[in-house]
Amino acid sequence: MNAIPLDYETLRLIWWALLGVLLIGFAIMGGMDLGIGALLPFVAKTDGERRVLLNLSGPTWEGNQVWLVLGGGAIFAAWPAIYAASFSGFYIAMIAILLALILRPVGFKFRGKVADPRWRTVWDWALFVGGFVPSLVFGVAVGNLFLGVPFRLDDTLRPAYEGNFFLLLTPFALLTGLVSLAMLLTQGATIIAARTDGAVAERARRYGKWAAALTFILFLAGGIATVFLLYGYKVTSVQDMFGPSNPLHKSVVHVPGAWVANYAAMPWMIVAPCLAIVGSVIAYLALELKAKSLGIFGSSLAIFGIIATAGLSLFPFLMPSSVDPQSSFTVWDASSSQMTLFIMLCATVVFLPLILGYTAWVYRVMRGPVTAASLTRNPNAY
Repeated sequence: MNAIPLDYETLRLIWWALLGVLLIGFAIMGGMDLGIGALLPFVAKTDGERRVLLNLSGPTWEGNQVWLVLGGGAIFAAWPAIYAASFSGFYIAMIAILLALILRPVGFKFRGKVADPRWRTVWDWALFVGGFVPSLVFGVAVGNLFLGVPFRLDDTLRPAYEGNFFLLLTPFALLTGLVSLAMLLTQGATIIAARTDGAVAERARRYGKWAAALTFILFLAGGIATVFLLYGYKVTSVQDMFGPSNPLHKSVVHVPGAWVANYAAMPWMIVAPCLAIVGSVIAYLALELKAKSLGIFGSSLAIFGIIATAGLSLFPFLMPSSVDPQSSFTVWDASSSQMTLFIMLCATVVFLPLILGYTAWVYRVMRGPVTAASLTRNPNAY
């Protein structure tokens, strides 16, 4: 281990931060496509208008999914215990997300194959489901992390899930799901408003302002509920930040106010929820004033702030257990080995800049407005 230039604690913190970066990257980039899909039947009223939205999202959505793949890969390789527990515990929710995401490429490819309006309407609503369901369920999953997931570990560290899908749908989890849905609708609306014109852009601004306002209100409601209503989790024993990954080597209590303790210990963390609020306000005002780039910036800033708030509030927990708090996974006891984290970090240092560069190049090539007139000049349009 002496040959590794970074100690175990530092590598664990780096991968906790990288996981947050990947999730934020997916929410910002993939959130554009999810938001556009969820808004499709409402913002676009005619077949021509819906084709505009399809061609706004179609050329880039596959590349945006890279962030989701990277996030899943990071959990699998850097936090294998969390991967095993969450993907078994949230199995039905994961299947629902997967099936909804599958509808998107199928919808893009099949919608234009038949000119029948009924055929196209079916695929338009399929694309709506492909945007709406993941946007909501991802947020519900985050809400359940705050409440605790009903799993326990046996003596061999094998997780056993003791809940079901419907137990995930608590009022607080649905509230966080609505926060997620509202922020991604805002992201989609700002993109539509910035890159289209006419009635489509006007409708996007109208729906986007509602979504931005709801993001602001629901995020505040979630914060108030977290501070005054929720019990959180707190580690009461000394954790070895350099030691092997074994969650059963600690003690955890379930107490009120635990999720806001980090803000008292590290006041700088308050920046995250402030960014969420400021970003929502900027997005609303930008949509009102038709400031295109500012709207995208404000919406992306809100996404950054909301996800950062969740991660910082939970720290050091990654997946607390509601039935056996000692089984809860934290940053210090759920990671892969030091060597694995270091090798993965080396690969990330090489490939993440390539992904960022490629993404920037694609968006530069695809920049500019998408209109009905531009579609007539593009033989490859959807």
